[in-house]
Amino acid sequence: MAKVLAMLVAVLAVVVALSAGGASAQGCNAGSLAVCAGPIISGSTPSAACCSNLRAQRGCFCQFARNPAYGTYINSPNARKTLSACNIAVPRC
Repeated sequence: MAKVLAMLVAVLAVVVALSAGGASAQGCNAGSLAVCAGPIISGSTPSAACCSNLRAQRGCFCQFARNPAYGTYINSPNARKTLSACNIAVPRC
């Protein structure tokens, strides 16, 4: 459990740091997906806030997926599971 928590904190730190200057074109804000870190890392059920933020950022998924800092997380099976749980189509990039 401590390993997962440490990984979650690390992912959140990367997402927040990179969202300040990384993926900001046309309202893309990877930092808004921090609320989805738990489901994307552990496969847990996403919250309503997570699903709402995913819907707001869905046009940015391919941009996020191409970013080496968080592409691994965006392209993970748990990310696909999270999208499905939120009734959001998995994009084809």
